[in-house]
Amino acid sequence: MTGRRIDLATWPRAQQFELFRAYDRPHFATTVRVDVSALMKSRNDTGISPFRHTIWAVGKGLHAVPELCMRFRGNVVTRYSRLLLSPTIPLENGDFRYTYLAWNPDRSRFDGHAAEKIEEVREGVPLNANDGSIEDVAYLSCLPWLDYTSLDNALPGPNDCIPRISWGRIVPRGDGHDMAMTIQVHHALVDGRQVGAFFEATADALSEV
Repeated sequence: MTGRRIDLATWPRAQQFELFRAYDRPHFATTVRVDVSALMKSRNDTGISPFRHTIWAVGKGLHAVPELCMRFRGNVVTRYSRLLLSPTIPLENGDFRYTYLAWNPDRSRFDGHAAEKIEEVREGVPLNANDGSIEDVAYLSCLPWLDYTSLDNALPGPNDCIPRISWGRIVPRGDGHDMAMTIQVHHALVDGRQVGAFFEATADALSEV
């Protein structure tokens, strides 16, 4: 995807970037409950897939926040115009594989693309893990077995700056439904303000059914 190099001399958060890059544990994870009442109400009438719709909504949330589209290698920070979404795809035998989806703001087009790619994975492919060569990506995972309260991810090291988004089981809540959702980010690129903006944009997208 197309990327633009950030000028560290004029970047407002250059000092924070240098500070948190020196940390042994520079990542932080935030879990909130997101409302999926509109999605659950419409799924029987529209046939919408809650899994694929959530992937699309997360993509919209990520692209609404410039910092979540930034990656760094050494002192080079790049902002990407469009990200790939790499969700974990569960298999019937209990195993899993990864795929890479080109996010599209057109939900119906993205949904068709995602359905095809997910089916390809389930028909049998290698694990397909990122070997580090793909920067313009975000990792996604669904834990439909758990209505969890917090979550942490396995990370290869302190310089991994790819956001990780997870969500749990959809549960009844009052007159509707909600679920836990977590985003884990690198503090050199992302602060709490950006995390809040991500959840706001994702919640709005989840209601677009």
